[in-house]
Amino acid sequence: MAASEKRQQMLAKMAEVFSNSVPFHNVIGLKFDHLTTEGCQISFDNKPELIGNFVQNILHGGVTATALDVVGGAMAAVAMMQKYPDADELELAQKLARIGTIDLRVDYVRPGRGESFYAKARLLRSGSKVSVVRMELHDNKDTLIALGTGTYMMG
Repeated sequence: MAASEKRQQMLAKMAEVFSNSVPFHNVIGLKFDHLTTEGCQISFDNKPELIGNFVQNILHGGVTATALDVVGGAMAAVAMMQKYPDADELELAQKLARIGTIDLRVDYVRPGRGESFYAKARLLRSGSKVSVVRMELHDNKDTLIALGTGTYMMG
């Protein structure tokens, strides 16, 4: 199997784990649209359980922060995978399990109104101990809702 094919399989498996193995992600309804070495995008539909301000029908800030953290953490995981291209699946899974959020800054730019939302991320820097990721959350009309910067411990 070619290295690029193996990487694509590992990325697909990682997206599946992020989507299906964390119960809170299932409550929100997070779905991975794409996960590549260049970027990551997730999406979710608005629903009553995700509303924080029921008078104005605005997405809960914690849901916004969670979506940004998930997409940022996924990009940090991609950076980890790139550092160890020859690692087998078990070794890589052990390394990925040690990734953790050190700091998450969220700038709430506009109220979260919309039928659906998507979050995207790109890697700013990846070192031996820390990765820094920039994230954005948009509504279904492509309106910017929030910006995030995440710093992730690289196991």
